Amino acid sequence: MQHVVITGGNRGIGLSLVKQYLAKGCKVTVLCRTMSAELADLDVTVHSGIDFSQPEQLQQVAQQFSNDSVDILINNAGIFSNETLNDLDVSRIQAQFQVDALAPLVLSHAMLPALRKGSKIAMITSRMGSISDNGSGAYYGYRMAKAALNAASVSLSLDVASQQIYVGIYHPGFVKTQMVGFAGDISPDEAARRLVERISELCADNSGQFFHSNGDALPW
Repeated sequence: MQHVVITGGNRGIGLSLVKQYLAKGCKVTVLCRTMSAELADLDVTVHSGIDFSQPEQLQQVAQQFSNDSVDILINNAGIFSNETLNDLDVSRIQAQFQVDALAPLVLSHAMLPALRKGSKIAMITSRMGSISDNGSGAYYGYRMAKAALNAASVSLSLDVASQQIYVGIYHPGFVKTQMVGFAGDISPDEAARRLVERISELCADNSGQFFHSNGDALPW
């Protein structure tokens, strides 16, 4: 039985990922800030109350997996806001960097003792972190954080290659979630279905590459 660890699995894409991996017969562990009623009804292990802006908390929770084995780690938790030149809130930019860029790296590093040959790390990023694809400006914190996450993920993929651990970098699509006010063009369930497919395809040949959940390669 595969063991899948998902951050931010209490709602949105994360919750849909939880349900789909449960349906595949996997053991699922969720790391989240707050419990949700829907998550509480599922047969999963939940570590709630986690502040993803605090590296020490992530390192502490990772220690609980020291005697466990993790097949797939999905770094899905994130926050989002829009900073413009007329509203350049530095505190919001810093918060997004802490949660969206640094936390996935810190947790992945801390979880390495629980990962084994063939394990996979999935980074749920965004094409808004693509410099080549930026044609509209603004969203300073989110764009910067996701670009940083993409850079870190490529370095991580190279550093763990000798351990035969693979790193996927995935844009889920424009998904109808609370984080974006339920705007979007695909449902969380559809995004999760696509992400599960991409993660199943993750291997040495495509580790460290940037993909849309529909399978298209994305520019940096």
